[in-house]
Amino acid sequence: MMQILILYFSKGGNTKKLAEAIARGVEAVEGVDAVLRRTDDVTKDDFLKSDGIIAGSPVYFGVMAAELKRVFDEFVGVRKKMEGKVGAVFATSGDPSGGKETTMISIIQALLIYGMVIVGDPMSATGHYGVACAGAPDPNTEDNAMKLGHRVAELATKLKG
Repeated sequence: MMQILILYFSKGGNTKKLAEAIARGVEAVEGVDAVLRRTDDVTKDDFLKSDGIIAGSPVYFGVMAAELKRVFDEFVGVRKKMEGKVGAVFATSGDPSGGKETTMISIIQALLIYGMVIVGDPMSATGHYGVACAGAPDPNTEDNAMKLGHRVAELATKLKG
């Protein structure tokens, strides 16, 4: 069984809700499991066993939360073993113009340094950096989140196949 890690930090719960919607999209692909991990629960083994990582954060000063950055910093020793795996991102903010895109770019930079193959959300969603919302995800955002999870799981399956 293949697995996709959905790694997130969530303080108020909105990023967790978005992560859960992404997981539903991953699970819709046959033979792929979604592994949901908060930043304080993830292990290096979770990274190594996963064929893809979808990482998300609330916006903190226009970049990822320190809790997510800490994981990337601490796990740098497994970086070379992540090369070629699929990476994608998501973000939440408290304001419509709250820095979601710059936050997603900050996470993308870390995934690129880990050697991962980066994908945005599909054209059937928004066709941008990843999935994002202000406040709690509405049904449309949840649908887009599921599409992102599905896309990553499908691509990971093709790359491994």
